[in-house]
Amino acid sequence: MAARTDQTTDPALLDALLQARRGTAFFARKLNELPDAELDSNSLLPGWTRRHVVAHVGYNARAIARLIEWAATGIETLMYTSPEARTHEIEFGATLSPVALRHLFDHSAVHLNVEWRDLPAEAWHHKVKTAQGRVVPAEETMWMRTREVWMHAVDLDNGATFTDIPAPVLERLLTDITGAWHTRGTDTGLLIKVTGTGTGTALAFGDTTATNPTIITGPLPAVVQWAAGRGTHGVTATGPGTTKSSQEQNQVPAPPKWI
Repeated sequence: MAARTDQTTDPALLDALLQARRGTAFFARKLNELPDAELDSNSLLPGWTRRHVVAHVGYNARAIARLIEWAATGIETLMYTSPEARTHEIEFGATLSPVALRHLFDHSAVHLNVEWRDLPAEAWHHKVKTAQGRVVPAEETMWMRTREVWMHAVDLDNGATFTDIPAPVLERLLTDITGAWHTRGTDTGLLIKVTGTGTGTALAFGDTTATNPTIITGPLPAVVQWAAGRGTHGVTATGPGTTKSSQEQNQVPAPPKWI
């Protein structure tokens, strides 16, 4: 019997699926490297242990699978019934035994992958609604998941860094983050320059029309880490709003809120 494959044959969709699946495999590897006792340790996210991160990633897969079911059936199936329900779910998941917590991640990832695989080609364009209320085509769910698994693999604080995240994922993350700032108007006077692009010219994000901006500069992984609120290592800051530290280097300001 032939193995079942993705119903879509669209190269762009298949590439997006591959990126999401690679991110899931990377998260799984970093999780499997952790002994059960170390799941109780803090993650890189304030107030969350590694248990919270794993529970969140597991339940996120289930929530995205509900959107794919919506796209397939036309029956509205929300990611979460409410923000409070989502929070309660994560807090409950963080109390599971190590075996149950690992099973949650594994089984939810398989469930989502099957939903993606079996979605009819035409249904990828059906509209669904995210937890933030955005109406998007079902194909957006692949990016939603890609972002979660790659970034939260770093948040497990088990050796993964932003340098492990593929450049195309980092570029889209930075585009999303700076786009959110622009929508809220919180990027005024803030220019982000990505160096080391191989072209000799830095990529620019943020307020590119500012006459005297605060400039954040660094390689792509470091800039995305800063923009996502995960630290300032590898980036420098110049211009208004920066001050000299004791080491005579400009202190890097905190980024605007992203999500």
